[in-house]
Amino acid sequence: MNKPLRIALTKGRLEKDTVGLLEKIGFDCTAVREKGRKLILPVEDANAEVVLAKANDVITYVEHGVCDMGVVGKDTIMEMQGKFFEMVDLGFGKCKFALAVKKGSDFYGGYGVKTVATKYPNITRKFFEDKGMDVEIIKIEGSVELAPLLELADGIVDIVETGTTLKENGLEVIEDVCPISARLIVNMVSLKLRQKEIEDFVELIEKNLERKA
Repeated sequence: MNKPLRIALTKGRLEKDTVGLLEKIGFDCTAVREKGRKLILPVEDANAEVVLAKANDVITYVEHGVCDMGVVGKDTIMEMQGKFFEMVDLGFGKCKFALAVKKGSDFYGGYGVKTVATKYPNITRKFFEDKGMDVEIIKIEGSVELAPLLELADGIVDIVETGTTLKENGLEVIEDVCPISARLIVNMVSLKLRQKEIEDFVELIEKNLERKA
């Protein structure tokens, strides 16, 4: 028997949604649901195992081939880029990137270079480059909403789900950057060496997504 297909899952909500999808396909994910502190867990009735990791690490593990596949948000894929195949839009984990500013402020007015705070400098840079606009980007690790309130930045580019946090902090979305959802990614070498296994797995997932639609 081949070594188990190793699938890296982003911890948290995407992990729960992916496990739910695997169970709909018919896999027994009891070990994953009852994981305790374990980080590598068997999928009992399939030749597969799940690795739980942070989003950025999912991409690193798949790119380096220590995991054959991974489930990660499009936001992380766009920010980190990397060499792998993006196979399926899983349709869950939906949200969007948006440009938000202090309510009532005129971001596009005036002639000075605007300052934008974000956790995602690469996505932000590309967004403004595509507009032909020169901006200064400041990378923030924590609550990006603070930057305009402290007058560190004229605006922020961040992930928005409901917009409640923005509203509560006196900010408003003035432009959508792009939509986001969870994606299944596959290591390039794994797809060659284990083509049938991976293609069968992808087909099962796609069939299940069609049923959900």
